[in-house]
Amino acid sequence: MSEPLLRLRDISLSRHGNPILERVDLSVSAGEIVTLIGPNGAGKTSLVRVVLGLMRADSGEVWRQPRLRIGYMPQKLQVDATLPLSVQRFLMLAPGVSRSAAHAALCELRAEHLFDHPLQQVSGGELQRILLARALLRKPHLLVLDEPVQGVDVNGQIELYQLISELRERYNCGVLMVSHDLHLVMAKTNTVVCLNRHVCCSGHPEQVSSDPAFVALFGAQADNFAIYNHHHDHAHDLHGAVVPGDETHQHGPHCKHA
Repeated sequence: MSEPLLRLRDISLSRHGNPILERVDLSVSAGEIVTLIGPNGAGKTSLVRVVLGLMRADSGEVWRQPRLRIGYMPQKLQVDATLPLSVQRFLMLAPGVSRSAAHAALCELRAEHLFDHPLQQVSGGELQRILLARALLRKPHLLVLDEPVQGVDVNGQIELYQLISELRERYNCGVLMVSHDLHLVMAKTNTVVCLNRHVCCSGHPEQVSSDPAFVALFGAQADNFAIYNHHHDHAHDLHGAVVPGDETHQHGPHCKHA
């Protein structure tokens, strides 16, 4: 594994006397996907804020590679329905982003047809691709994705996870991904970190799914935790619907379908 892009050691955080994070260690390297899982109230969002520098830990060490560029994809986005904002304009709100760069970012996510659409009229899956395109505009060394498949159906989740994996391979960027779903874990995740204020367990997905600490934390739900390998014998459109076809397909780095 290469030198870490990000390393957190012994991170502790409390608010109003209530512990939120307790001695948490975390690292992400270039080309690595780290998936952070845990129940509601486990401290996942607070840990992401510490990673992004939006919140200062009470104690511990945060080390970032010098000149590290982070692309952040938030959990959700609320836009006033009366605001006249196209997808193009939304992407160009970031300083220094040109029209061509915004369009190229959408092309990366196979969503270029949304360029002139009103942002408020796109579907949940389309919005997630737009937010991911926005994160890519920073040309990041590290992508931080907070529940990137929230509000997307299972087929759409599979497609988004595949896109994230392709981006990691294409740019050799690190990925820190927060997930709330136990039933679907991207097969190419390198490390799963199970958080419940402290790190309960961490390691390869198969290793974590059988760890006693994981089973104790999630109980009966642990039976639904699976290492999901998706082998296409079909394709999906942007909304997750199956596109008819007879040829068996395996995803590759040059796939163009949505």
